Amino acid sequence: MAKRIDAVVIGAGHNGLVAAAYLARAHKRVVVLERAERAGGMLRGSEPAPGFRAPGLVHTVGRLRASVIRDLKLEGFGFAPVAPAVRMHAPMPDGSSVTFWGDPARTAEGLRARSAHDAEAFPGFDQRIRAIASFFAYVQVAIPPDPKSPSLTDAIMGLKLGKAFRDLGTRTGREAIRAVPMAVADLVQEVFDEEAVRGPLATRGVLYTAMGAWATGTAQVFLNDSAGTDGGAAGTAVFARGGTDALADALEASARALGVDVRTGVEVVGIRTRSSRTVGVALADGTELDAPLIVSAADPKRTLRLLDPTAIGPTMVWRGENVRQPGATARVNFALGGLPAFHGGDPERLAGRIVIGPSIDDVERAMDAVKYGRISEEPLLEVTIPSLTDPSAAPEGKHVMSVVFQAAPRELREGEWSNERDRVGEVTVKTLEAYAPGFGELVEAREVITPADMEERHGLTGGHVQHAEPALDQFFAWRPMLGEARYRFLMDGLYLCGSGAHPGGGITGGPGANAVRQILKDLKR
Repeated sequence: MAKRIDAVVIGAGHNGLVAAAYLARAHKRVVVLERAERAGGMLRGSEPAPGFRAPGLVHTVGRLRASVIRDLKLEGFGFAPVAPAVRMHAPMPDGSSVTFWGDPARTAEGLRARSAHDAEAFPGFDQRIRAIASFFAYVQVAIPPDPKSPSLTDAIMGLKLGKAFRDLGTRTGREAIRAVPMAVADLVQEVFDEEAVRGPLATRGVLYTAMGAWATGTAQVFLNDSAGTDGGAAGTAVFARGGTDALADALEASARALGVDVRTGVEVVGIRTRSSRTVGVALADGTELDAPLIVSAADPKRTLRLLDPTAIGPTMVWRGENVRQPGATARVNFALGGLPAFHGGDPERLAGRIVIGPSIDDVERAMDAVKYGRISEEPLLEVTIPSLTDPSAAPEGKHVMSVVFQAAPRELREGEWSNERDRVGEVTVKTLEAYAPGFGELVEAREVITPADMEERHGLTGGHVQHAEPALDQFFAWRPMLGEARYRFLMDGLYLCGSGAHPGGGITGGPGANAVRQILKDLKR
């Protein structure tokens, strides 16, 4: 007789594996079902050419929760984080550059030749961002309240958040309240004089979104990106030795060691329900699995579409279909014959994130393309060269490069992505050539991953890497929508654990870990 399954997890991305592992630690029998042939989701990288190993859709892992690494013993399963001294290098069109280090004092010293004012201002700005982000770290761990039935647990959570906010102090607390709804452009330009400082910092508020630097709430994106890390104003630049695939392998191995049954090449086509409660899943091959608990790491819309619309009603279908998922990011990977000569860049400075966004206006114009449904001709780029921190990623003397390209909207006003793929690659080469002369001659091969590819390969509705736009109207108790933010989703027995749930996107493991805390509380009741 087959063993009873306590929970089915839909999707073996990083959050799905984290949720499955935590459920197994609580002595639940868990089956993970993954459509792809390998577990790992967007952590799974590719080979732009033989011998060159590129990372997944998100190329750094510095936001992965320390508690997840510790609880799941990931380092024992091969996860080895590498953190270079540099955080961000920003070459400028005039041949100069700005480098942001992990040490704020070193960053300030480098800024002094460009602007004495900005050099003096940077350490204080970095300290303020770290202080406000420390409060956001509490918010990320908190389970959002349920407005339909507030509980004692919600009250206790509110008191804890209130204490964390009070601990900021009067001045920093006031600054936090003011900063949250701000545009990231306002956040940086009121402190710094130089566009060469403002622009690169502003990119952190718009990366992997469809918003521009002047959009309301992008300061909140910036602050959330700093929460729970040692990133400060410049952000993190932490890589996984062996690439993001090594982290995927470690998460899968940890889950399996805890007894999780990970099944790949298995597509879920429906969530079965009875009397407003989940009872199992239906698979593409016609078979069914029974389980009282369904935990979906898929995005909110994809999860909703697995349900019978008559079971959830027209109002919830309408609300769910209006979750905003405007993907605007493409990825380009290069196999290079040598190290690019970026302005002001030596191997130490190029080992972190290389950002092409020389001013706030440049960042805003790059994202303007989203409004008009076109590919940006002067894009915002975030570049990493993983082979500088992990030589095994490329043949000796050569390098692999990973590029985040914005903006590239999923829905094009003219043309189809099948015909526009090469254009993204060409614009990327042209842009990099302006900041690293001779770049084009180093390219041995390139791979372009469009938003349409992301939707098809990874099941990301709208091609949105974060499952849902991280704007203020889809933040905390509103993520993915008000009344459905407590991980319980639409009906009894169904939970969200992916990036479409609080605290949102990025390689954090936060949604998966938080969801299981709520699930276990509900099971006790």
